[in-house]
Amino acid sequence: MIRLEDLTKTFETPNGVVVAADKVNMEVPTGEICILLGPSGCGKTTALKMINRLIQPTSGKIYINGEDTSKLNDIEHRRKIGYVIQQIGLFPNMTIEENICVVPKLLGWDMKKARTRAAELLDLVGLDAKQFLKRYPKELSGGQQQRVGVIRALAADPPVMLMDEPFGAIDPINREIIQDEFLKMQAELKKTIMFVSHDIDEAVKMGDKVAIFRAGRIEQYDSPDQILAHPANPFVADFVGADRTLKRLRLVSAEEVADADAPVAARSAKVADLSQRLSSAGARIAVIIDSDHHPVGYVTLDEIAGATGSVAEFAHPLPATVPIRADLRAVVSEMFAHDTMWLACTDDTGRYAGVVSQPAVTAALRATYTDADAA
Repeated sequence: MIRLEDLTKTFETPNGVVVAADKVNMEVPTGEICILLGPSGCGKTTALKMINRLIQPTSGKIYINGEDTSKLNDIEHRRKIGYVIQQIGLFPNMTIEENICVVPKLLGWDMKKARTRAAELLDLVGLDAKQFLKRYPKELSGGQQQRVGVIRALAADPPVMLMDEPFGAIDPINREIIQDEFLKMQAELKKTIMFVSHDIDEAVKMGDKVAIFRAGRIEQYDSPDQILAHPANPFVADFVGADRTLKRLRLVSAEEVADADAPVAARSAKVADLSQRLSSAGARIAVIIDSDHHPVGYVTLDEIAGATGSVAEFAHPLPATVPIRADLRAVVSEMFAHDTMWLACTDDTGRYAGVVSQPAVTAALRATYTDADAA
């Protein structure tokens, strides 16, 4: 857990005193990611550096897991915190293994244990330890170096991580990949993380909490969904963007809105029976599944009403399917791409898992606004 109490930093300049952080109060629960957002010069990086003692606070308190960090030795304090920066900062004259082992070595770890940890962490971010441990940073791509920078911060298993725009210099494709890998790691490791970003989409994807800074103060500190649905003031609303409702699609999975009981039928089923079943359920479409329960097509009530024969005779190919774990932004994108109001969902094995529709997506977003207003 990280807690900031009235954290303040002022700088003397030829033009007077500049307040970089102005009585910042916030708490990041153990195991959560907090994203610090705001325009350039708003104080987010200053706040991060004060936590790591790279900048000394003018006043205020910083607690980590209930301990007042002002009473700790600077060097020992920093060794307990993982720190990742956009520039990565790998030592060019050291192998990847040596880079990862830097902090464990300083902490007096047995080198066999440190090397084992390095290999485990490389595998965790999709880099083959046998292939990469003995390489030098210049032999890796930018995205690979960034992954090593992240796991180097994890090497000594610190309870807290500070990250200053760690993925900002990576191209969009690799950034998405590394973000996904990092979230998988976080789901397993449960670190307490403060993360500076300039990207609202990154914050929505990665943050359990988001703090919006302006002129050294926190304008709003809440979950991404609450900030997008209910910005505290015009500044926050403008910062997160006019498309904030669309951004919220990323926060909801298809599984949360899919109708798992939507009608299905085997290809060999009789259309007369299916027509009656659809009419009784008030449904207009049935998904066709094969013997392995994979969705393979669909039929409409309008076409089979009053008809005879098997379902297979009236089947249409599915326009697309979406994974049940996909976020609604991906689902809606597929709907638009295929000009359809609904899509069949599949589980991790490709089996049918329900139907998600545009009205269900709209209802899910509307419900969040209604729930927040009621609260």
